[in-house]
Amino acid sequence: MPIKPTYHARSNWSPAITLIAALSICLGGYSAQAQPSHDSSSGLPQPQSQGKVIFISGGVGPNESKAILNVVKRWPLLLSFSSPNRDYLTGVRVYITDQHGGEVLQADSRGPYMLVNLPSGEYIVRVRYQENEQTQPIKVAGKGEARITFLWNA
Repeated sequence: MPIKPTYHARSNWSPAITLIAALSICLGGYSAQAQPSHDSSSGLPQPQSQGKVIFISGGVGPNESKAILNVVKRWPLLLSFSSPNRDYLTGVRVYITDQHGGEVLQADSRGPYMLVNLPSGEYIVRVRYQENEQTQPIKVAGKGEARITFLWNA
C-alpha cells in the first residue's frame, strides 16, 4: 500500500541486536571493520540480522529517509521500493539468494529503503508487493555500488 512519509522515533540498539551482531563477528561472520557503523542519534532504524546478514529497513519520514541515504555508501546493497508517482511502499517481501540458490535473506521492508550488508558475490533479489513479484540479479562488489529500485503501479 502506498504511504505518505510520517515521523517515527527510533531507540538505541536493543541488547538482542547487539548480541546477534557480536556473535556474527565472533562466529566467522564479517570482521568488525566490515560492519557498517550505526549511530543511534542519526535517525537510522535499528539494524536487524538474519544469519550472518545484517540489514536496515525503513525510511518512512524525512529524517529516517535522510539518515539512510547519508550512510548508503557504507553498505554493499541498497534496495528501494516505490510507485511511479514516488509514493513510498512498505511491506515489500524481500528474498535474496546466492548464486547457488541458497537463501541469504528473507524479510519484509519497513519502508522504502533496505540496506543489506552482503559479502561480494552474485545474488538474485526477488521481491513481492501485494500479488506482484519482480526478480533482479545483482553483483555486489563493494560498498555503496549495488543498487536496485523496484517500481510498482500502486
